[in-house]
Amino acid sequence: MSQTYGDVMQIQIGSRPVLVLSGLDTIKQALVKQGEDFMGRPDLYSFRHIGDGQSLTFSADSGEVWKARRKLAQNALKTFSLSPSPNSSSTCLLEEHVSKEADYLVRKFLQLMEEEKRFDPYRYMVVSVANVICAMCFGKRYDHDDQELLSIVNLNKEFGEVAASGNPADFIPVLQYLPSRPMKIFKDLNKRFNSFLQKIVKEHSCSFDKDNIRDITDSLIQHCQEKKVDESANIQLSDQKIVNIVNDLFGAGFDTVTTALSWSLMYLVTYPEIQKKIQKELDQVIGRERRPRLSDRPMLPYTEAFILEIFRHSSFLPFTIPHWKLWKDPSTFNPERFLKAEGTEVNRAESEKVMTFGLGKRKCIGESIGRWEVFLFLTILLQQLEFSVCDGEKVDITPHYGLTMKHKRCEYFQIKQRFEVKKSG
Repeated sequence: MSQTYGDVMQIQIGSRPVLVLSGLDTIKQALVKQGEDFMGRPDLYSFRHIGDGQSLTFSADSGEVWKARRKLAQNALKTFSLSPSPNSSSTCLLEEHVSKEADYLVRKFLQLMEEEKRFDPYRYMVVSVANVICAMCFGKRYDHDDQELLSIVNLNKEFGEVAASGNPADFIPVLQYLPSRPMKIFKDLNKRFNSFLQKIVKEHSCSFDKDNIRDITDSLIQHCQEKKVDESANIQLSDQKIVNIVNDLFGAGFDTVTTALSWSLMYLVTYPEIQKKIQKELDQVIGRERRPRLSDRPMLPYTEAFILEIFRHSSFLPFTIPHWKLWKDPSTFNPERFLKAEGTEVNRAESEKVMTFGLGKRKCIGESIGRWEVFLFLTILLQQLEFSVCDGEKVDITPHYGLTMKHKRCEYFQIKQRFEVKKSG
């Protein structure tokens, strides 16, 4: 059952009325200009099992305590990504972490090419992306064969699959009391990830030194200890709430980046002429003597346009479903749509139509970090490697719809080293 009012449709799902907004102007009006009115979340049954029901992303709460916790999480993420790097020539900690992982991927891909002549890049990229957020949250880089990290990566994959399938009990409350195998799996996934984070927070609490704040978890513990003596503090943190915030930060810095990078390689081997254009731009701007840096972004408009087109095609639903009102030839993969006529600058009016990270008060707290991460991984890989697939093979870019759009895995990737790059970066 539905009623339509211009770009607003009200539909009834079970016992819940749901508003569906369409049209860019209507969405911006609601989420940006009337952000306070549209910042809430429904109190769905399944959401109560994510982050102990205290998730910044999924909980129904949107009050002052929620705002304070979100600000705290944003500040911690900013501090341990944009602070200067004391141990390398990188301009910030995020650049240092991504550069290390991208260099590892280059070496690993070359090794796989020499030994096996073909490989599936996704299984290695997903661990490298996880390692970046682990470095910021936990101050630790895991070995790619570490079973603890691999189990967490798999948990995230399973979470996305189960969440994407939907839960009828969210809209038909009586179903909460009936056995449900998908819901049982969903609860178990959240409990397992919660246990993993509880273990890390406990280890950090035991080794905590207020004069040596190592990572995001340490910074949250410090805040917790300082606020315990402040009775007027508007946000009191327990160990479990620290776990819940780290849970949100891990999610904010992981799935979108992995999805965008994996789709990038799929499109680069599908359209090798686009790959050559990006590499030509990299050669002209950066050359061969150093690795790319975040400060290079404004000088690489075609690369930025490619990343925007990747986000437009392949990340979170419903923001990336091709919309005939928004885009000319929406199903065509065309980075040039984001460039001004002269091709030397990104068209900001067009780029603002890409809403991969949402809008308004609930916009993903990892948006800037995610965009920068994709840029660094992609440019470092493409500066040094040329990607293709085995003769006679093609990649399947048919999307599989879910919480994020995925593609069929491809084991036929090949690479060729373009030139040596000095390790000093």
